[in-house]
Amino acid sequence: MKIKRIYEPTSANDGYRVLIDRLWPRGIKKELAAIDEWIKDLAPSTALRNWFHHDPDLFPAFKEQYKKELEAQTLILKRLKQISRKQNLTLLYGAKDEIHNQAVVLLEVLQKMK
Repeated sequence: MKIKRIYEPTSANDGYRVLIDRLWPRGIKKELAAIDEWIKDLAPSTALRNWFHHDPDLFPAFKEQYKKELEAQTLILKRLKQISRKQNLTLLYGAKDEIHNQAVVLLEVLQKMK
């Protein structure tokens, strides 16, 4: 399991590629994105995303609130965890900040699942 910016080139070891943004990333053509699935429901709510606005100082609070939102997505999370047991799973996101984004949080949540 790993995370990757959707703007990075695809790789043979990406495995199952899942876009986890609510909005389609700018400048990426859907037919060239090489994604297996786009799961908008795993993205932070619009209200949370707008509040956070990728401010690193707000990341700890964002992380906790986003984890609470993810609690409503247990079926999707379990399915992704199952996929990751069978093949590589790459969570794709569009944010420029590679440290303070929802993919970091989602990866952590999935890694802690049994």
